[in-house]
Amino acid sequence: MPQPDPHPEAPRPYRTEVPLRWSDMDAYGHVNNVQYLRLLEDARVIGFREWFGADKSLLDGGVVVSRHEIEYLAPLTYRPEPIEVDMWVTRTSGAGFTLGYVVRDPESLGEGVYALAETGLVLYDFRTAGPRRITEDERSVLQGHVGGPVAFRWSRR
Repeated sequence: MPQPDPHPEAPRPYRTEVPLRWSDMDAYGHVNNVQYLRLLEDARVIGFREWFGADKSLLDGGVVVSRHEIEYLAPLTYRPEPIEVDMWVTRTSGAGFTLGYVVRDPESLGEGVYALAETGLVLYDFRTAGPRRITEDERSVLQGHVGGPVAFRWSRR
């Protein structure tokens, strides 16, 4: 059974559905921890397409993951219905930004949470093989999706 949402009042500017795959399960009968990274990646790809538009996706310009943190709150088992992933920007810097996530059960009316997560991203210029600055247009889009920090239970911060 998923845990109650630890922070229902936190802004969640973007929500998408992500399908599970039968192969996401491991020998213990639940979605393997490694597969959560794929679920988060799928949510980012879908979200960035909507946030930035299909014709100018942030992914086209280059973005690389610098870090992940995931806190697992309840086992997630396969089902044909998709799960929901809430995604928002927790902070921005000159060349990167951080996304927060809540992986939740859509059937629980927002109460059931399987995991909390955070991903650090750096904008990357493939021509120079190095980071690039966030443009004003990109920053404006990101600012439209800002929410509070991820409320990890076991945070180092």
